[in-house]
Amino acid sequence: MFSTEEIKHRIPHRPPFLFIDEIVEIAEDRIVAEREILAEEPHFAGHYPGNPIMPGVLICEAAFQAAAVLLVNRLEQKGEAIEGRTPVLSRISDARFKSMVKPGDRIKITVTHKETISRFEFLSAVIENGGRKAATLTFALALIAE
Repeated sequence: MFSTEEIKHRIPHRPPFLFIDEIVEIAEDRIVAEREILAEEPHFAGHYPGNPIMPGVLICEAAFQAAAVLLVNRLEQKGEAIEGRTPVLSRISDARFKSMVKPGDRIKITVTHKETISRFEFLSAVIENGGRKAATLTFALALIAE
């Protein structure tokens, strides 16, 4: 549905800090993104040499970025301007890591919008690796005007 270039049109993240490759499904309250984990990513040099494991915080970041695309898409559908808005994380809760993500893996990130309270958007995410849950979390984002 959305390529990397289309994602970059919607959110400010850029390599090496862009952690979603494509959007494969999007609806009003749900988005599914995918990412291929490459051995040459810089964090693997130190996490951990000889046994590279994707840091849990970066797995969470992939979910936050997918959520930002979902929120921008919701604004676009309402005809609202997206320029000048930056997605900002305001809360993480109940993050659970269930299996490792390593170079060569392809993760699937499913984010579901739960509710809006004031300017905060509450969401949940499930990150899967090969059909198995790698992580689950709930979090809140806000799109802040620059």
